[in-house]
Amino acid sequence: MQSRYTIWLIPIALLFALAAWLAWPSNNSINLDLGFTTFVRDISARLGLDLQGGLQILLEADLPSDKTVESGAMEATIRIIESRINALGVSEPLIQQSGDRRVVVELPGLKNPEQAIALIRQTGLLEFVDAGSNFLPEGSTVKTDYVTGSNSLTGPAATPTSAATATAGATATSAATASAGATPSASATPSASPTAAPTPEAPIYHTVMTGAALKTATVQSSQGRIVVAFTLTDEGKKIFGDHTSANVGRVLAIVLDKKVISSPRIESAITGGEGVIQGSFTTDEANGLALQLRYGSLPVPLKIAESRTIGPTLGQDSVRKSQVAGIIGLVVVALFMILYYRLPGVLAVLALLLYATITFALFKLIPVTLTLPGIAGFVLSVGVAVDANILIFERMKEELRSGKKLITAVDEGFRRAWPSIRDSNISTLITCVILFWFGSQFGASIVKGFALTLALGVFVSLFTAITVTRTLLHSVLDNVDFSERHSWFGI
Repeated sequence: MQSRYTIWLIPIALLFALAAWLAWPSNNSINLDLGFTTFVRDISARLGLDLQGGLQILLEADLPSDKTVESGAMEATIRIIESRINALGVSEPLIQQSGDRRVVVELPGLKNPEQAIALIRQTGLLEFVDAGSNFLPEGSTVKTDYVTGSNSLTGPAATPTSAATATAGATATSAATASAGATPSASATPSASPTAAPTPEAPIYHTVMTGAALKTATVQSSQGRIVVAFTLTDEGKKIFGDHTSANVGRVLAIVLDKKVISSPRIESAITGGEGVIQGSFTTDEANGLALQLRYGSLPVPLKIAESRTIGPTLGQDSVRKSQVAGIIGLVVVALFMILYYRLPGVLAVLALLLYATITFALFKLIPVTLTLPGIAGFVLSVGVAVDANILIFERMKEELRSGKKLITAVDEGFRRAWPSIRDSNISTLITCVILFWFGSQFGASIVKGFALTLALGVFVSLFTAITVTRTLLHSVLDNVDFSERHSWFGI
């Protein structure tokens, strides 16, 4: 018995050392040279909006209240907004749906709120652009002759020039888009030449057709390859058929917000109103491109229902107060455990320090974005960890009062307290799952943060209370005779 618990001290000590290294405030990255490869991982603490300041925006569908918003349209809207926000370089942005008609956007650490709001509301435009014989690199910015804000499916009247359908090695990527109705911009005089331009450096390409001509776009599998198939409206079918018939072999670029997302070549005339874009797509890339083709602009017009800016000073003050509150709480709990339970209390405090270290290391490693409610969940889980020890020690004291030997009392204390510990923690975890689901469904990110940190704390507390505390108790009791010193155990 003695050797078994003594051996457990070694992995516990190693685990504590690893967790302490990960949780150390100045350690923000893992950089390991494994010989054949290098493992690099950012483990800096992630602070939420309320701790480092930033911008929170609540967007709402700008539609009549009796009009249903399709779930696919909201999904595409969120992906489009996310791609726009990523362009700002904001770390750990939160973009999630709230109910059926709202989207919550949180941008921690944002320095320019006006820029973010303008970017989110920016209108988008999907164009099929005649690139002639030029392959336009993915992600490149081009100028077209289409006047944004026009209701037409095509650009200015011109001699039929490009269009694209599909068999080029196009690679789809996520591109930013937005709601219709962009601010009108100047357009070039239409020209029959696909590369007509006022200067060699800035050619202006002809827009054959806009995304308004698309009816559907779906991901399919053809001969073992992932492709994006699309169908056109009746008007789009005629435009597309005429263009592809006259321009076989030319490149038809698919342009989103003036950025190229695909550049396939027309292999044959497409007059049936259907086409296929082939390329080296992954499933995610194909799904992203299909969404962009279906929704060239934000599929759901949005209005800003609410926005608020949190200053970094307020966030820093929250961090400072949270640290003070956490230290005071830990000290008070530690004093209570030591004064009331004596030796087991001292060992429980050591286990509690290990618990806090492992939990914070997990927060950095996963990573978990810490918010004030998230910190509250962590503090509450400290109480859960202590509660398990209290149940064990109280049961152990009852066994000692009944005349049981010390070692027997310890084992009985753990065995008989386990059902209560198990049931209470399962109840807490069920509550965490419900809160996390609620936060995900209704955009309540603070509820999600609280549920996540509390659940992680519960799992770690089970390990420290049952395994670590028991190992420490046996390691001491098996080597020192306390059989006649019941006062050391609060009796």
